[in-house]
Amino acid sequence: MNPVTLLPFIVLIGAMFLMTRSAKNKQRQAQQMRNDMHPGTGVRTIGGMYATVKEVHDETVLLEVAPGVHAIYAKNAVGAVLEDAEYNRIVHGIEPDEDVDAADTPVVPDDASSLTEAADAGDGDSSDDKADAADEADEKAGKTDVKKIDLGKDDAAADATTASTSEDEKRDGGTDAK
Repeated sequence: MNPVTLLPFIVLIGAMFLMTRSAKNKQRQAQQMRNDMHPGTGVRTIGGMYATVKEVHDETVLLEVAPGVHAIYAKNAVGAVLEDAEYNRIVHGIEPDEDVDAADTPVVPDDASSLTEAADAGDGDSSDDKADAADEADEKAGKTDVKKIDLGKDDAAADATTASTSEDEKRDGGTDAK
């Protein structure tokens, strides 16, 4: 037999061997992760539910899905065992203490009042003066191409009458063809 004709079969057998090897490796790692669970560990089930491990048995695990609410799950239903910091961040919203310098971290305000400090400089100013002050602040920041949009009810009423007129024309046999 010619070795060239055997080459595709050899490549196919090699690819199958590599795929089964990686699948077995993933299964072994998942089994090891599930065996490393202990009471107090945070887990995520394959359905996406976060819970705390209360008891671990041979084939099952008792999870506390809410304070005082316990449920029995198969060990295979555990998708991931989470580290304490990650579990607390996701479930309780507790951010881990970071050693980052506070001066390097940008401060994001909770409300928009601090963003309009330049416009609020004069308490007795009219709205036009405040808008001019805001425009000057934008120009200083390099934002000269800011478009202002009027969200008044006049435009909305005009659009509504145009839309109703267009619908009436369609009912009478008119079309929107261009």
